[in-house]
Amino acid sequence: MSGEFSVDLPAPGTALAIGAHADDAEFGCGATLAKWSAAGASVHFLVLTDGSKGSWDPDADQAALVAERRREQEKAAAVLGIAEVLFLDLVDGELENGRAERARVCEVIRTVRPDVVLGHDPWARYRLHPDHRAAGFLVTDGIVAARDPHFFPDQAVGPHRPERLLLFEAEVPDHYEGVDAFLDAKVDALLCHRSQWRNTMEIDPDTPDADAQREAFAARVRADAAAAGAPAGLPLAEAFKRVEDL
Repeated sequence: MSGEFSVDLPAPGTALAIGAHADDAEFGCGATLAKWSAAGASVHFLVLTDGSKGSWDPDADQAALVAERRREQEKAAAVLGIAEVLFLDLVDGELENGRAERARVCEVIRTVRPDVVLGHDPWARYRLHPDHRAAGFLVTDGIVAARDPHFFPDQAVGPHRPERLLLFEAEVPDHYEGVDAFLDAKVDALLCHRSQWRNTMEIDPDTPDADAQREAFAARVRADAAAAGAPAGLPLAEAFKRVEDL
Protein backbone atom coordinates (compact mmCIF):
# COMPACT_ATOMS: atom_id res chain seq x y z
CA MET A 1 0.00 0.00 0.00
CA SER A 2 1.32 3.46 -0.86
CA GLY A 3 0.71 6.61 1.15
CA GLU A 4 0.06 7.20 4.82
CA PHE A 5 -2.61 5.50 6.87
CA SER A 6 -3.78 5.37 10.46
CA VAL A 7 -4.82 2.53 12.71
CA ASP A 8 -7.19 2.31 15.70
CA LEU A 9 -8.71 5.54 16.89
CA PRO A 10 -9.27 5.94 20.61
CA ALA A 11 -12.84 4.93 21.40
CA PRO A 12 -14.98 8.04 20.96
CA GLY A 13 -17.36 9.30 23.60
CA THR A 14 -20.24 9.11 21.12
CA ALA A 15 -20.46 7.59 17.65
CA LEU A 16 -23.24 7.70 15.06
CA ALA A 17 -23.37 5.14 12.23
CA ILE A 18 -25.70 6.03 9.35
CA GLY A 19 -26.79 3.36 6.88
CA ALA A 20 -29.13 3.43 3.93
CA HIS A 21 -30.78 0.17 5.01
CA ALA A 22 -30.99 -2.11 8.01
CA ASP A 23 -27.77 -4.22 8.02
CA ASP A 24 -25.66 -1.73 6.00
CA ALA A 25 -23.83 -0.40 9.04
CA GLU A 26 -23.21 -3.91 10.33
CA PHE A 27 -21.57 -4.87 7.05
CA GLY A 28 -19.55 -1.64 6.90
CA CYS A 29 -18.48 -1.08 10.49
CA GLY A 30 -20.24 -3.52 12.83
CA ALA A 31 -17.11 -4.90 14.45
CA THR A 32 -15.68 -1.42 15.00
CA LEU A 33 -18.89 -0.32 16.68
CA ALA A 34 -18.87 -3.41 18.91
CA LYS A 35 -15.26 -2.64 19.87
CA TRP A 36 -16.03 0.96 20.71
CA SER A 37 -19.16 0.02 22.66
CA ALA A 38 -17.17 -2.48 24.72
CA ALA A 39 -14.69 0.32 25.47
CA GLY A 40 -17.47 2.53 26.84
CA ALA A 41 -18.55 4.56 23.81
CA SER A 42 -22.20 5.53 23.37
CA VAL A 43 -22.96 4.19 19.90
CA HIS A 44 -26.06 5.08 17.89
CA PHE A 45 -27.54 3.78 14.62
CA LEU A 46 -29.51 5.81 12.11
CA VAL A 47 -31.30 3.76 9.42
CA LEU A 48 -32.50 5.97 6.59
CA THR A 49 -34.96 3.79 4.65
CA ASP A 50 -37.84 1.54 5.64
CA GLY A 51 -36.49 -1.64 4.04
CA SER A 52 -39.70 -2.17 2.08
CA LYS A 53 -37.90 -3.44 -1.02
CA GLY A 54 -35.61 -5.82 0.86
CA SER A 55 -37.02 -9.03 -0.62
CA TRP A 56 -36.87 -10.76 -3.98
CA ASP A 57 -40.28 -12.33 -3.37
CA PRO A 58 -42.77 -10.48 -5.61
CA ASP A 59 -45.61 -11.52 -3.28
CA ALA A 60 -43.95 -10.26 -0.10
CA ASP A 61 -46.14 -8.23 2.26
CA GLN A 62 -44.20 -4.96 2.30
CA ALA A 63 -45.75 -3.64 5.51
CA ALA A 64 -44.84 -6.86 7.30
CA LEU A 65 -41.35 -6.71 5.81
CA VAL A 66 -40.85 -3.17 7.12
CA ALA A 67 -41.87 -4.24 10.63
CA GLU A 68 -39.68 -7.35 10.46
CA ARG A 69 -36.62 -5.42 9.32
CA ARG A 70 -37.06 -2.95 12.17
CA ARG A 71 -37.18 -5.80 14.68
CA GLU A 72 -34.13 -7.39 13.10
CA GLN A 73 -32.20 -4.12 13.27
CA GLU A 74 -32.99 -3.68 16.94
CA LYS A 75 -31.84 -7.24 17.69
CA ALA A 76 -28.62 -6.70 15.74
CA ALA A 77 -27.96 -3.44 17.55
CA ALA A 78 -28.32 -5.18 20.91
CA VAL A 79 -25.71 -7.75 19.87
CA LEU A 80 -23.25 -4.94 19.12
CA GLY A 81 -24.03 -2.99 22.29
CA ILE A 82 -25.67 -0.10 20.41
CA ALA A 83 -27.26 2.46 22.72
CA GLU A 84 -30.02 3.62 20.37
CA VAL A 85 -31.48 2.86 16.95
CA LEU A 86 -33.23 5.65 15.03
CA PHE A 87 -35.30 5.14 11.88
CA LEU A 88 -36.20 7.81 9.32
CA ASP A 89 -38.46 5.36 7.41
CA LEU A 90 -37.81 6.97 4.01
CA VAL A 91 -38.92 4.82 1.09
CA ASP A 92 -36.47 2.04 0.28
CA GLY A 93 -34.99 2.35 -3.20
CA GLU A 94 -36.13 5.94 -3.58
CA LEU A 95 -33.73 7.72 -1.22
CA GLU A 96 -32.79 11.23 -2.29
CA ASN A 97 -30.36 13.80 -0.99
CA GLY A 98 -32.96 16.54 -0.94
CA ARG A 99 -33.41 19.46 1.41
CA ALA A 100 -36.06 17.75 3.54
CA GLU A 101 -34.02 14.56 3.93
CA ARG A 102 -30.87 16.54 4.68
CA ALA A 103 -32.69 18.51 7.38
CA ARG A 104 -33.68 15.29 9.13
CA VAL A 105 -30.14 13.90 9.07
CA CYS A 106 -28.83 17.25 10.27
CA GLU A 107 -31.25 17.20 13.19
CA VAL A 108 -30.16 13.70 14.22
CA ILE A 109 -26.49 14.74 14.16
CA ARG A 110 -27.28 17.82 16.24
CA THR A 111 -29.32 15.76 18.70
CA VAL A 112 -26.93 12.82 19.12
CA ARG A 113 -23.85 15.10 19.00
CA PRO A 114 -21.38 12.41 17.91
CA ASP A 115 -17.62 12.74 18.03
CA VAL A 116 -17.39 10.34 15.08
CA VAL A 117 -19.87 9.78 12.26
CA LEU A 118 -19.66 6.68 10.05
CA GLY A 119 -21.38 6.31 6.68
CA HIS A 120 -21.23 5.06 3.09
CA ASP A 121 -18.49 6.40 0.83
CA PRO A 122 -20.53 8.31 -1.78
CA TRP A 123 -17.56 8.71 -4.12
CA ALA A 124 -16.85 5.02 -4.64
CA ARG A 125 -16.95 4.27 -8.37
CA TYR A 126 -19.35 1.76 -9.87
CA ARG A 127 -21.62 1.81 -6.82
CA LEU A 128 -24.81 0.28 -8.16
CA HIS A 129 -27.41 0.87 -5.45
CA PRO A 130 -28.76 4.44 -5.63
CA ASP A 131 -29.66 4.46 -1.92
CA HIS A 132 -26.02 3.92 -0.95
CA ARG A 133 -24.91 6.86 -3.07
CA ALA A 134 -27.66 9.10 -1.71
CA ALA A 135 -27.01 7.98 1.86
CA GLY A 136 -23.32 8.85 1.57
CA PHE A 137 -24.07 12.36 0.38
CA LEU A 138 -26.77 12.80 3.01
CA VAL A 139 -24.11 12.09 5.63
CA THR A 140 -21.53 14.50 4.21
CA ASP A 141 -24.08 17.22 3.49
CA GLY A 142 -25.84 16.64 6.80
CA ILE A 143 -22.56 17.17 8.65
CA VAL A 144 -22.01 20.48 6.86
CA ALA A 145 -25.54 21.58 7.75
CA ALA A 146 -25.27 20.40 11.36
CA ARG A 147 -22.16 22.45 12.07
CA ASP A 148 -23.52 25.78 10.81
CA PRO A 149 -26.21 27.74 12.72
CA HIS A 150 -27.54 29.24 9.49
CA PHE A 151 -28.65 25.85 8.16
CA PHE A 152 -32.09 24.89 9.44
CA PRO A 153 -32.12 27.53 12.19
CA ASP A 154 -35.67 26.53 13.19
CA GLN A 155 -34.44 23.24 14.67
CA ALA A 156 -34.75 23.13 18.44
CA VAL A 157 -31.22 21.78 18.97
CA GLY A 158 -28.08 23.82 18.37
CA PRO A 159 -25.25 23.26 15.87
CA HIS A 160 -22.75 20.46 16.30
CA ARG A 161 -19.49 19.72 14.49
CA PRO A 162 -18.23 16.11 14.74
CA GLU A 163 -14.51 15.59 15.09
CA ARG A 164 -14.20 13.13 12.22
CA LEU A 165 -16.02 11.12 9.58
CA LEU A 166 -15.22 7.52 8.69
CA LEU A 167 -16.54 6.32 5.33
CA PHE A 168 -17.03 2.58 4.95
CA GLU A 169 -17.09 0.74 1.59
CA ALA A 170 -14.32 3.21 0.80
CA GLU A 171 -12.67 3.13 -2.59
CA VAL A 172 -9.44 4.63 -1.19
CA PRO A 173 -9.19 3.60 2.49
CA ASP A 174 -6.61 5.22 4.72
CA HIS A 175 -7.76 4.17 8.19
CA TYR A 176 -8.05 0.71 9.70
CA GLU A 177 -9.68 -0.58 12.85
CA GLY A 178 -8.39 -3.89 14.13
CA VAL A 179 -11.35 -6.09 15.01
CA ASP A 180 -9.92 -9.51 15.89
CA ALA A 181 -11.95 -9.87 19.09
CA PHE A 182 -15.16 -8.46 17.63
CA LEU A 183 -15.66 -10.17 14.29
CA ASP A 184 -17.88 -12.84 15.82
CA ALA A 185 -20.16 -10.12 17.16
CA LYS A 186 -20.35 -8.64 13.67
CA VAL A 187 -21.36 -12.00 12.19
CA ASP A 188 -23.92 -12.60 14.93
CA ALA A 189 -25.41 -9.15 14.36
CA LEU A 190 -25.62 -9.71 10.61
CA LEU A 191 -27.35 -13.05 11.14
CA CYS A 192 -30.04 -11.23 13.11
CA HIS A 193 -31.20 -9.90 9.71
CA ARG A 194 -32.93 -13.18 8.87
CA SER A 195 -35.10 -11.57 6.16
CA GLN A 196 -31.88 -10.97 4.23
CA TRP A 197 -30.45 -14.47 4.49
CA ARG A 198 -31.46 -15.58 1.01
CA ASN A 199 -30.85 -12.47 -1.08
CA THR A 200 -27.80 -11.01 0.72
CA MET A 201 -26.08 -13.83 2.62
CA GLU A 202 -26.76 -16.86 0.38
CA ILE A 203 -28.39 -18.76 3.24
CA ASP A 204 -31.58 -20.77 2.65
CA PRO A 205 -33.02 -21.58 6.08
CA ASP A 206 -35.38 -24.16 4.56
CA THR A 207 -32.67 -26.49 3.28
CA PRO A 208 -30.63 -29.14 5.12
CA ASP A 209 -27.52 -27.16 4.16
CA ALA A 210 -28.52 -24.06 6.16
CA ASP A 211 -25.91 -24.60 8.88
CA ALA A 212 -23.15 -25.03 6.31
CA GLN A 213 -24.36 -21.96 4.46
CA ARG A 214 -24.22 -19.91 7.67
CA GLU A 215 -20.69 -21.13 8.25
CA ALA A 216 -19.77 -20.21 4.68
CA PHE A 217 -21.20 -16.73 5.19
CA ALA A 218 -19.18 -16.28 8.39
CA ALA A 219 -16.08 -17.44 6.52
CA ARG A 220 -16.71 -14.83 3.81
CA VAL A 221 -17.04 -12.07 6.41
CA ARG A 222 -13.78 -13.23 8.00
CA ALA A 223 -12.04 -13.36 4.62
CA ASP A 224 -13.21 -9.83 3.84
CA ALA A 225 -11.86 -8.64 7.21
CA ALA A 226 -8.52 -10.34 6.53
CA ALA A 227 -8.30 -8.66 3.12
CA ALA A 228 -9.25 -5.30 4.61
CA GLY A 229 -6.56 -5.53 7.28
CA ALA A 230 -3.73 -6.76 5.04
CA PRO A 231 -2.58 -3.32 3.79
CA ALA A 232 -2.12 -2.21 7.41
CA GLY A 233 -0.58 -5.46 8.62
CA LEU A 234 -3.65 -6.32 10.72
CA PRO A 235 -5.03 -9.87 10.93
CA LEU A 236 -8.66 -8.73 10.80
CA ALA A 237 -9.88 -5.18 10.22
CA GLU A 238 -12.51 -2.85 8.88
CA ALA A 239 -11.24 -0.21 6.47
CA PHE A 240 -12.39 3.40 6.08
CA LYS A 241 -11.66 6.70 4.41
CA ARG A 242 -10.90 9.08 7.27
CA VAL A 243 -12.06 12.69 6.94
CA GLU A 244 -11.17 15.17 9.66
CA ASP A 245 -11.51 18.59 8.06
CA LEU A 246 -15.15 18.97 9.05
